[in-house]
Amino acid sequence: MDEHRIYGYSFASVYPHYVAKAERKGRTKAEVDEIIRWLTGYSQKELEVQIATKADLRAFYGDAPALNVARDQIRGLVCGIRVEEIAEPLMREIRYLDKLIDELAKGKAMEKILRAPAP
Repeated sequence: MDEHRIYGYSFASVYPHYVAKAERKGRTKAEVDEIIRWLTGYSQKELEVQIATKADLRAFYGDAPALNVARDQIRGLVCGIRVEEIAEPLMREIRYLDKLIDELAKGKAMEKILRAPAP
């Protein structure tokens, strides 16, 4: 089976779309970066390097220092597909980030987006 072409897209090419979506809804680039760091384990400097080197999505997620163990709590629809039911691991990681950015744009609180445990 052929690999999905999105895997070859550079993270640098999709990142501005995440930021623009958030900013259109009154959220910030800093919040987008926080979500990405939470999901992937990249530091801010490492994230900036990934963007500058134009790493493709396969490398971006494959090289992630520490994918968050709580990411399996991310549930819901992205493009009409339940993110938790996506079988292909890389596509599921990509859609996790899509879902988190959707939640940010919809005004959800950061502690809810980042799946922080209830006090």
